[in-house]
Amino acid sequence: MSESQDKALATPPAARRRRGLLLLGAAVVLVGAAWGVHHWMVARHFENTDNAYVQANVVQITPQIGGTVLAIQADDTDFVKAGQPLVRLDPADARVALARAEAQLAQTVREVRTLFANNAALKAQVALRDADVARARSDVLRAQDDVERRRPLLATGAVGKEEFNHADAQLAAVRSALAAAESARVAAREQLAANQALTDGSAVEDHPSVLQAAAQVREAYLAQQRTELLAPVDGYVARRSVQLGQRVQAGAPLMSVVSLGETWVDANFKEGQLRGLRIGQPATLEADVYGSKVVYHGKVVGLGAGTGAAFSLLPAQNATGNWIKVVQRVPVRIALDPQEVQAHPLRVGLSMDVTVDVSDQSGKVLADAARPAATVTTPVFDAVDSGADQEVRRIIAGQRGQAAHAAGPLAGAVAARGAAAAASTH
Repeated sequence: MSESQDKALATPPAARRRRGLLLLGAAVVLVGAAWGVHHWMVARHFENTDNAYVQANVVQITPQIGGTVLAIQADDTDFVKAGQPLVRLDPADARVALARAEAQLAQTVREVRTLFANNAALKAQVALRDADVARARSDVLRAQDDVERRRPLLATGAVGKEEFNHADAQLAAVRSALAAAESARVAAREQLAANQALTDGSAVEDHPSVLQAAAQVREAYLAQQRTELLAPVDGYVARRSVQLGQRVQAGAPLMSVVSLGETWVDANFKEGQLRGLRIGQPATLEADVYGSKVVYHGKVVGLGAGTGAAFSLLPAQNATGNWIKVVQRVPVRIALDPQEVQAHPLRVGLSMDVTVDVSDQSGKVLADAARPAATVTTPVFDAVDSGADQEVRRIIAGQRGQAAHAAGPLAGAVAARGAAAAASTH
């Protein structure tokens, strides 16, 4: 044996054990110190969770009117643009209702035009009655003058009793005629006032009766246009449940359009992790679908107003029965870089690993100002409203003689759809 081996064998077992424990303790101390330094310098400035999932705007396509499905123009996984037709319902009933409303509006415009025209006729009638009253008063004055001239001559015998009675009867007759003329004038003025009450302060276009009929045309026009369901946003079709020939009711979900271009992440942090989270803090994210090779960058844009359990369908009843403390989680919204999402698309519901840098504590815990504008808007349905207004103006102008033979946009749209339906049938 060598000399070193002899010394090792000569060392007592207790000394060897003590030296091993010292080495192990020194290693534990060094590891603890390294962990403490790493936590103080790095780890305490980050909060991490793998309870995070991708979210996006999932727009449900629901009909605003009931009808029978004639065509389905998009299927699951298809990409659609805003304004693209998705489902077409049978427009027959809506077309009949629109024709009925248009005819009622045209009839109402003519009736209102008659009211305005009657004002001039009634004014002429009042003038005629004024002339009748003036003539009757002149006749009364003349008859009264005849009676007054004959009254003194009756005593002398120059005028006979019969002639005087005839003059007096003539005076009574003209007085009755005057009363009748005055009554006719009052009736004519009342008729004029009643007709003016229906027309004063308005024109044909803004008369209440015309406005009511125009509202019915707009309602029928919108119903006719809503037989074609349009995509409100760009996105991908998902969860299509509608079938051809199906009778659908208003509000029934037919399919969904997922806007993957505007995704975000809801990271559910534990209660103890919230103390350092602030709005505006940067975050790095990894998706399980890509792994660690793809790193997304984002920032905290908001913290939830309650825990997930508080908004669940069946919230916990902690005030009854036995109670076990469960650590709650609060959703934290993290906005993603649109360019990174475009380069590596995500899907709704994908798992994410989120790490938030909480070293900057200058941000707010909760948002303290309302958004200056709407977060999501669509101009798809604006053209429908303007088309209804154009149709109403066309009908009113036509009944007023301004464009009696003008064909409105609805006529062209109906003809085009009829031709398309005939082509698809053949």
